[in-house]
Formats: sequence, structure tokens, C-alpha cells
Amino acid sequence: MISVAKVQRRNAWRYYVRGVAFGDGHRSVGQSLEDAQEMAGLPPGVWRGRGLAALGLSDGQVVTERQMKPLLGEGRHPDADRMERELLDDGVDPARARRATVLGQPIEEIEHRKQTPLLALDFVFRPQASLVVLWALGDEPTRRVIERAHERAVATTLRWLEDEVAQTRWASGRGRAKAPALVVAAFRHYDNRNGFPLLHEHCLIANRAQRPDGSWYALDTTRLYKNIVAADTLYTLQMTTEVCEELGLATVPRVVTPGLRPVMEIAGVDQELIDWSSTRRRRIEDVLEGVTDDYVKKHGRLPGERARHGLAWWAAQETRPDKKTPRPLDQLLAWWRVSALVKFGQRMVDGLLQRCRSAGAAIRARVGPWVDTALAMVDVAAVVFTVRGVFYRRHVLAEARRHLLETLRGRAYVPGIDDYIADRALKRYGRQLTVPQKGRRAPAADQLSYTAVFTSPSRWWIAGTDGKPPRESTRYERAKVASLALQNAIRTALTAPPAQDEAPAATASAALPPAGDHEHDQAAPHGVDHPGRAAAQTPAQRAAAIHAHQQAAMPQEYLEGRTTDPETWITSPRNLAHLAALTRAAEARGRTVEEQADQTKHAHQAKQAPAADAQQQHHTAQPDQSRRPGPDL
Repeated sequence: MISVAKVQRRNAWRYYVRGVAFGDGHRSVGQSLEDAQEMAGLPPGVWRGRGLAALGLSDGQVVTERQMKPLLGEGRHPDADRMERELLDDGVDPARARRATVLGQPIEEIEHRKQTPLLALDFVFRPQASLVVLWALGDEPTRRVIERAHERAVATTLRWLEDEVAQTRWASGRGRAKAPALVVAAFRHYDNRNGFPLLHEHCLIANRAQRPDGSWYALDTTRLYKNIVAADTLYTLQMTTEVCEELGLATVPRVVTPGLRPVMEIAGVDQELIDWSSTRRRRIEDVLEGVTDDYVKKHGRLPGERARHGLAWWAAQETRPDKKTPRPLDQLLAWWRVSALVKFGQRMVDGLLQRCRSAGAAIRARVGPWVDTALAMVDVAAVVFTVRGVFYRRHVLAEARRHLLETLRGRAYVPGIDDYIADRALKRYGRQLTVPQKGRRAPAADQLSYTAVFTSPSRWWIAGTDGKPPRESTRYERAKVASLALQNAIRTALTAPPAQDEAPAATASAALPPAGDHEHDQAAPHGVDHPGRAAAQTPAQRAAAIHAHQQAAMPQEYLEGRTTDPETWITSPRNLAHLAALTRAAEARGRTVEEQADQTKHAHQAKQAPAADAQQQHHTAQPDQSRRPGPDL
């Protein structure tokens, strides 16, 4: 998972130099960063990114405090002090020497416009809670596998940001150019502020990038923010897959909040262990539950995605403890093990990895290492459309990566299949809304907005549990139902002969692509549902294999219904047809009543027409009679 914070001018950058670089601890005034890290046994920060070459730095080089201050505090070259001193020795004017070390626009000019300079973005990468537990309580080889997977996942995500997302901007955003080189200072931490395990990494992405002509400009940070979810899903998919493949594990969906998307955790890690390691999360969830209830009472509905993020941020700030004294990893590991042994016993702690492997073997025995891209396209498009209505490619790409994580359950995937599913989903089931206008710059591919060709599912109410009142279905629940309905329509159209059953094929006609194009996809490199599939497999055989795989891949969510259980719906699928018939009957009765009322009204008006004409004639004769002198005259 990835969270993002701003590193700004004034005091914000000091927090990162003095605190984040020191393991979220409080460093004494006057103590150098290098000495503090060595005394506390903390790993030093390292430089990452392709933009280091332009600064004379190398990947993996240690980040020093002298380098952090110019870059994160003044927007200058990390070695600005040395460079400026050399220029002064050569007789360069002090003002010119200082300006030569500035990367891009000086922050003094930005502050002169009454603006707050943004110097960097703090991308915090952290794995799921179950992986953190396995890393904290596992043996040394297990920890090495998880840490190596974390490093590679962070590197993969940063490369994706450089290749696909990062851009420089100038002229108030009117000018943009690709920036395939970032400058990143990475700091790894091992625990949270409560001292419990939390493997995570702070990646401070400098808000400066070099263009091909050698000039430095600010990054398009809005673009980075918009692609956080896609980067988050890439990191989670990459790290989870590598750990599961290396250790023989698998994932299971864990519902954190009813009605919202489940988290794919490592199978075999008990919920008690997750709660033990997530003390800060429990405090946040307790506060978040209260503020969410207040939100529902005030607005009469559950908070949306943006509102949930805002409430979660507020709850996190309210429950944030003070800084701690950093400790080396070996001491933390010993303390975590003792704490877990006292709470759960040696059998539960020492047998953790074996339980995970046993659970993973059972899942891998029934979940094949393949994904059917035809159903993946439907699932991705239906979920994104139902949740968002109008969406962009980044939303579809993030959902494609979630689909791979949920369907493969930790199995390895073909590189590039996420982009393939996203592109085909947009082509097949998306309708472009962005219309290029003559005389204006043509929008980039990731700036095009889409909607889907599906029908949005109706809302329903879910029966409450534990004395709670019924609640309205969430967008995610409606999205999964819409996806399942379309997938079932495709399966029915593939398995039922058209001559015997025309209705199912007609139902799925909107969801199915042209026959020739569908066969082309099945022959494509990423369109094969499994490597050993026979080329001449019939549609019925292919549909049966797909159906069996989908049911085996997600039994907890799709069969037992942890998030979309039909038995908890007040309007269950069994009653939908009956309710629809009642609705049609009620509408028909309403139309009948309206027609009868209209007929009665017309008849009444017809009867009153002769009397109205006579009355009109009577009133027409009044003026002549009024000319005669009245008795008062």
C-alpha cells in the first residue's frame, strides 16, 4: 500500500531531515545524522532513480544530511555546498555561484508570489499486515525473501512512475514534457510509533526533473497524485506475487470493512496475529468508526471514496502518538518475538510459516496459474464503471492489477498482462467521452475519459447484523454483482446452443465481442487461459474450464458471499424477478389509473362544452343589454 505526503518549505522539510531520516525518532539538536543512525543501529538512506546521473550521484549511494538540506529545504543540488565553494574559489560572483546550484526556478521567486514551494513528495510503501507479521516473526531466510521482494516491488513501481507517469510542467501547467528520470531519497523503517512491526519505506521524490535540453523544471505533481492507486496496486501485486512464489504461499480475501473491497492477505496468518501487530490501526479504526457514524447521521449515506480517505486521515492524525526512541532491528525482533510468545504461545508463533505453507498448498492445488482475459476484461470494465461511472485508463489499469491479485491468489503472472487487460477492456466495453476539439492540443491517451456500455445495477438494501439497521449496498458490492451477471451471461452464451436457447445469447450480445475478434484474443499471447490448453478446445470446454477456475479462485467472496452474500440481501436474486414484476404491475396500474382519469376528465369536459357555449353566448349579449338605461339612471 502507498500513502503520500507533501514536503514543503519552512518547517515541513525539517521534519524529514531530523525525523524521517532517523527512523521516525527524535534526534538531539547538534547530533549529526550519520552519528545518530550509527548509534541507533538504523540503516542509512540511499539514493534511487534515473535522475541521479545528472546530479553526479549513483543508485544506492548513501544519503547524507548535507545533501538533504539543499535539496529538500532549498530546491538546490544535493552537493550545492561543495559546488558553490568551488565556484567562489574560481572567482565567480556569490549570487551567480548560488544560482548555478539551483534546480529550476528558485524558491525565493515562488515565495515572492505568495505561494508555498513544494519540494518533494513522500511516497510511503508498506506491505499488507499479514506479510508484516510473517516478516517480524519468521526466521532469517523468510525475512530476507520478504525484504528482497519489497525492494524489487518499490524499484518496479518507481520505474513505472518514470516510464508512464512522470512529467515536467512549466508556464503554469500549459507546457508539459515527459520526465523519465526521478531523484529519490529512500529511507527504510521497521516499526511504527508504538514500536510494533511495520516494514515500510519512505521514498522522497524530489519535485524537480531534468528535460532533455538539460534544464530543470517542477514535476506535474497532480499527475502523480492521480496515479497513486495504479502505483499502489502494482506494488502490492509485485511484492505479494514474489513472496508467494518464493515461499509457496497463497492469498485469501480479508474483509476489513463490510461492503468495501477486501484486502488480499497471506493465507494461514491468523487474525489475532494481525490485530497484535496493528495496534495503531485498531486505534485508528475505533476513531474512524465513530466519525463514520457521525457522517452517516449527517448525510444519510455511507461516505464515498474521497470522503473515506479524508476521514481516515483525520482519524490517523487524532491517534498519532509522539516520536519514539529508535532501536536496531535485532532488538526489535527479539522484543516482538517475546511479546508474541507471551500472548499466543510458542506453538502458534513457531508454526506460523508452516501453517501458511499448508494453507497455500491447499489453495494452489485448486487454483490454476492462469487468467482468462475475456472474463477479466468484463470484470474490470464492469467494476470500474459501476464504481465510477466516468473513468480513465489509470482506473482500469488499477482494477486489472487487483483482478490478477484476486484471481491468481499469489501465482506468477505474465509481465504486461495488466496493460493488455486494461487496453482491451477500454476497447471492447468502453465508450470514449473526450472529444478532441479543432484548434486545441490533442489529449494524451491517459487523459481520455470513458464510460462503459453496460447497464448500471440497481441499488438494494442489505439486512443488518448484530442489531444494526439495514444498510444500502455499496458501489463495490453493486460492481461485483454487475461483473458476475455479465460473466454468467458470457458463460451461458458460450455453453448454450443458439438453436435451443436464443434468450441467453441475446442477453449476452452486448457483452460479447465479435466472434472473430474473440477467437483472435484467445490466440493472443496474453489471451490463453492456461498454457496447456488445446488449440482446438470447444467453446463449451473453454467455458467449463473458466467457470471451474473462477469458482476455485475466489470461494470466500463469490461462493460464500463475504461481501455480496445473496442471502443477506433484502432483494435477493431470487426475489429480483418477483420485485421487477410487482414494479411493472404497479407501473401498469398507475398508467391505467392515469388513463381512466384522463378519460373521465375528457368526458366531463365534453359534457360541459354545450353549457359553456351557451354561457359564452349569454355573456356576449350582455353588452347590448347594458346600453339600456338602468333604474338608477
